[in-house]
Amino acid sequence: MAQKLFVGSLAFTTTSDSLRSFFAQSGTVVSAAVVTEPGSDRSRGFGFVEMSTPEEATQAVNQLNGRELDGRALKVEISKPKAAGGGGSRGGGGGWR
Repeated sequence: MAQKLFVGSLAFTTTSDSLRSFFAQSGTVVSAAVVTEPGSDRSRGFGFVEMSTPEEATQAVNQLNGRELDGRALKVEISKPKAAGGGGSRGGGGGWR
């Protein structure tokens, strides 16, 4: 079963392809994506990599966390599932009247 990793502190020049290549040294990469600003190709400075097994994901964290890619030391950790409900609410009730 594949395991997703969160990758933070990406350089704005890092691409999904270069992220995939970098993580391939730790095992089989199922997918790699740099998150971009909506409506543009500008990186938000983080992304996700999916490794083929939980063991390879753990290996990637151990080998690559703190290592440099494109001049930046990466923060690599096992991705936490999104909280149920999606969030986004700023409170409820009345607004300006």
